[in-house]
Amino acid sequence: MSSQPSSLAKVPSPCVGICALDNQELCVGCRRTPEEIGAWGSLDNEERREVLARIAERPAASSAP
Repeated sequence: MSSQPSSLAKVPSPCVGICALDNQELCVGCRRTPEEIGAWGSLDNEERREVLARIAERPAASSAP
């Protein structure tokens, strides 16, 4: 079988392809910090879930200037 069990599969990136930082230095697409974005590829699944939990606590991006 070529697919990995879900416990071993990498947690996918929250990137939605809208890559720009707002005035709080958060990506307007995925709500990650530049540091979180840069580190994503080297994070293990537990660390990725921690980032996702922090994102869930952040306010939604504002469309106001």
